[in-house]
Amino acid sequence: MPFNGEKQHVGEDQPRDSDSSRFSESMTSLSDYECSRQSFTSDSSSKSSSPASTSPPRVVTFDKVMAAARNLSNMTLVHEIAVNESFQLKQDALPENSLASQVKHIVHQAFWDVLESELNAEPPEYEHAIKLFEEIRETLLSFLTPGGNRLRNQICEVLDTDLIRQQAEHRAVDIQGLANYVISTMGKLCAPVRDDDVRELKATSNIVEVLRQIFHVLDLMKIDMVNFTIRSLRPHLQRQLVDYERTKFQEILEETPSALDQTTEWLKESVNEELLSLSETALTPGAENSSKPSLSPTLVLNNSYLKLLHWDYQKKELPETLITDGARLQELTEKLNQLKIIACLSLITNNMVGALTEGLPELANRLKRISAVLLEGMNKETTNLKEILNSIGAQTCVEINKALAERGLSILNAEVQANLIGQFSSIEKEGNPIWSLIDKRTQLYMKSLLCLPSPQKCMPPVPGGLAVIQQELEALGSQYANIVNLNRQVYGPFYANILRKLLFGEEAVGKADASSSN
Repeated sequence: MPFNGEKQHVGEDQPRDSDSSRFSESMTSLSDYECSRQSFTSDSSSKSSSPASTSPPRVVTFDKVMAAARNLSNMTLVHEIAVNESFQLKQDALPENSLASQVKHIVHQAFWDVLESELNAEPPEYEHAIKLFEEIRETLLSFLTPGGNRLRNQICEVLDTDLIRQQAEHRAVDIQGLANYVISTMGKLCAPVRDDDVRELKATSNIVEVLRQIFHVLDLMKIDMVNFTIRSLRPHLQRQLVDYERTKFQEILEETPSALDQTTEWLKESVNEELLSLSETALTPGAENSSKPSLSPTLVLNNSYLKLLHWDYQKKELPETLITDGARLQELTEKLNQLKIIACLSLITNNMVGALTEGLPELANRLKRISAVLLEGMNKETTNLKEILNSIGAQTCVEINKALAERGLSILNAEVQANLIGQFSSIEKEGNPIWSLIDKRTQLYMKSLLCLPSPQKCMPPVPGGLAVIQQELEALGSQYANIVNLNRQVYGPFYANILRKLLFGEEAVGKADASSSN
C-alpha cells in the first residue's frame, strides 16, 4: 500500500469506500453524544427553531435526538479530516500502571501461555493456532482491493484452515512455515514505516512470540490503512465540505428544533451591543438623529466572530455552528492572549528603559523568547499568572543589566527594577490600561482581517505597539480568518435567516422566503 513512503506491491493500494464509511461510523463517541445533547436538545420540546417563531411546540423523540447526534458526529469527523492536515488515528495506549493495563497484560499473557503449552504438548494441539491463522488470513484479505485477485487466491490457498486441520490430524502441519509466509505477505502489504517491524519478526525464533508480534504489527498496519484512507479522501472532502456540512446541519435542525438556540443568542448579543452603541452615538451633541438605527448584518456577524477571541471556553457553551472548530478557536485564543502579554511586556520595557537599550535588537529578541517560554501553560487553571509575570520581570532585569554591563554602562538601580517588576505583575489585574490598549489594537487588527477578501494575499498593517509580535500575529490572524471564512460559507444561510428576524422582524423573513421560492 502506498502509505507515507509510497511503495507499491501487487496493486493492493487504493482505499475502499466501505473502509471510509466503517471508519466514519466507528468514530461516534460518548463525548459527541454529550456535546449534542447539551447544545441541541435543551428545552427542545418547548422551543421552536427561532426566537420569533409562533409555531406550536414540537416534541422531539429520543430516536431523533440520537439521529441528530450521529449527524453531528459524522459532520465533526469530516470537518476535522478536511481542515486538520495532521489529523490521523493513533493506537490506543492505556496508562502504564493503571488497573486496566495490568488486567489486559495478565489476560493476554495467560492466552499466549496456554497456546505455548498446547503447541509443546505430546501430541501437539493445534486448534487455537489454526483459529489464529484464520483471523490473520481475514486481516490480510482486508488490506487488498478487489483487483488483487492473484494475491487473494494465494492467501486463501496457503491459509486454508480446512487443509491445515487435515494436516494437523496427520501431524504434517508446518506452523513455522505458515508464519514465515504470513510475515512475507505482510512485508509486501505494509507501509515502509513498518519494514523494521517485519524484519524483527523474521529474526524471532519462538513461534508463540512470532504469532504474538504478528498480531501487534497487523494492528499497526490497520491504523496505517485507515490513515492512508484519510489522506486519500481529504482532497475530495475539502472540495465537498461546504455542501456536506450545510446539508448535515440542516438535517440536525430538522430533527432538533432548538439546534440554533445558542447561535441565536450569540448573534442577538452582538445586535444589542451595536444598537446600544448607535443609541449612545445618537445622544452625542451634534450627531444626526434618525428615526430608527440601521445595522449592517455583516458588521453584526463580524463582531460576533470577534467575541470568540474573548470567549470563556471552560464555562460558556459555544454556538452550535462553531462546535466543530471549538478546539481550534480555544487554542487560537490562548495563543493570542500569550502574544498580547508579550506585547504588553515589551511596551512597558521600552517605556521604562528603552533609552538605555536602544540599538540592541538581539536583547529584545532574547527577552521575547524568555517571555514566551515562561508563559507556556499560562491558561491552565492551576497556573499563577502573577508569579509568572514576576519571574519574567526578574529575568528581564537580569538580561538588561547584563547587556548594559557589556557596554560599560551602569546597571539598573533597585528602585527601577522593582518598578519594572511591579508593572509586569500588574498586567493580570482587571482594567490594566496597558493590557486594555494592546487588547483593543489586537481586536482592531483581527477585525480588519475579517474585512479582507483574501487575508493570505494582502495582510493589513499591524497597529502600533504590536511590532514585536507581528510575525506570530499575522500567522495567527491568518488561521483565524480561515476558520471564520469557512464557517461563514457553511452557515451563512442560517445566519442570514436569524439576522433577518433579529434586525427586520418576521415580515422581512416572510418576504425573503417568498422571493426565494419564486
